[in-house]
Amino acid sequence: PEDFIPVATTRPETIVGDTAVCVHPEDPRYKHLIGKRVVVPMSEGNRGIPVIGDDYVDREFGTGALKVTPGHDPNDWKLGQKHSLEVMNVMNKDGTMNENAGRYASM
Repeated sequence: PEDFIPVATTRPETIVGDTAVCVHPEDPRYKHLIGKRVVVPMSEGNRGIPVIGDDYVDREFGTGALKVTPGHDPNDWKLGQKHSLEVMNVMNKDGTMNENAGRYASM
């Protein structure tokens, strides 16, 4: 791929539940990607999710790109509601991965 968005996270276990990548709408590194789709790493079938623009993202923090996991983070849930994103729950209450986590289920 010619374009990519580096996303750093402290919650790799929720990557399979990501439903968008959010960038600041005025960030020159990424604004041309808003409205396009990216592939979720580790997902089955190379699941695509949208790149959305929102000024919630701090361009100066980390890579300036935020993985959005509405099913597992209250701030991401708010972004998900604002941008009509799918909500995927990929974890059971005991912290193991559920059937929505695909090949990672029961881990």
